[in-house]
Amino acid sequence: MAKYYYSKNGDRLKRNLRLISILCAIVGISLISYVLFPIISWQIYFQPAFASQSITFPIPRANIVVASLISQAKSSIDGTDYTRTENWFPNFNPVNSQRSQNGTPFYTISIPKINIEEAVVSTIDTDLTKHLVNYSGTSIPAENGNAVIFGHSTLPQLFNAKDYKTIFANAYKLKNGDKIYAFVKGVKYSYKIYKIIIVDSSDSSALEQDYDNSYLTLVTCTPPGTIWKRLVIKSRLESI
Repeated sequence: MAKYYYSKNGDRLKRNLRLISILCAIVGISLISYVLFPIISWQIYFQPAFASQSITFPIPRANIVVASLISQAKSSIDGTDYTRTENWFPNFNPVNSQRSQNGTPFYTISIPKINIEEAVVSTIDTDLTKHLVNYSGTSIPAENGNAVIFGHSTLPQLFNAKDYKTIFANAYKLKNGDKIYAFVKGVKYSYKIYKIIIVDSSDSSALEQDYDNSYLTLVTCTPPGTIWKRLVIKSRLESI
């Protein structure tokens, strides 16, 4: 009888060790997938799109990938909340921070090329999970200057035009010549894309103001689903 119970305890120990091994394998595979999936998705979706547009910095090199993953992990650890636009460029100090944004708390934009219709843009609230955000201190559409609109992106497979956490997932598909329409106080303004660039996450040049015309700039993370770089899409007022 004693031998029988010994065997039973041994089987239970082996079963527990097997479960622990399976759990460790799942964790290891998950970690590897976390590192490799953004790289694979870049190769499948974003590299061909950006290469076809002759963007000068379309493909992250291996050292950039590693450094970006470390940076992304650091941001997660230090609690940086990228759903709030004020955390994107904390050192940005606009010269004209009190422009007429307060007179237009909300307006909408439509981008037919990527199936975005009348997406709400806020000039008074910085929560990117609720709407797009017209960055503080920048112009609004129809004014001379540069209206800079921030929005979230994620993997293209998860795109939902009505979900502001995924709304710019397909922004990488936009090209020079595509249209962005802004609806401000009942008036429709047409903007034509003329420049698309990729910059470092610390580069705030997209916020610069140029008052010789009315400009509208879209800013989101790229590749979608990461915080590696910033995709900057510039457009110019075409007609009313």
